[in-house]
Amino acid sequence: MPNYDLEERTAKFGENIIEFSRKIPHNSVTVSLISQLVRAGTSVGANYCEADNACSKKDFVNKISLCKKESRESKHWLLMVAKAVQTLENEAKRHMAEAQELNLIFASIINKCRKKGI
Repeated sequence: MPNYDLEERTAKFGENIIEFSRKIPHNSVTVSLISQLVRAGTSVGANYCEADNACSKKDFVNKISLCKKESRESKHWLLMVAKAVQTLENEAKRHMAEAQELNLIFASIINKCRKKGI
């Protein structure tokens, strides 16, 4: 994986989710999955940008917590897409791995902030 800063990495994750979503065939099952996946996957970066510009340390932790939540939700929707469209399972799993890595990064940031009493 290239060495991105976190803002670039979360933006790239959102871009990859958009591109992946375009590959998902539209049917009665996948339409809502696509919508949920795009919403969660792109909000990781948006929330990170908000965290980066937080007005307080508490606001920062709150926004990073949202990043963690959305990365975990992205992983869930990717799992659902993998089940619904088995031909995309391997690609979905690659994106799930990135969602998991992002989730762990955000968890680490939150833990460090808590140790500092934030």
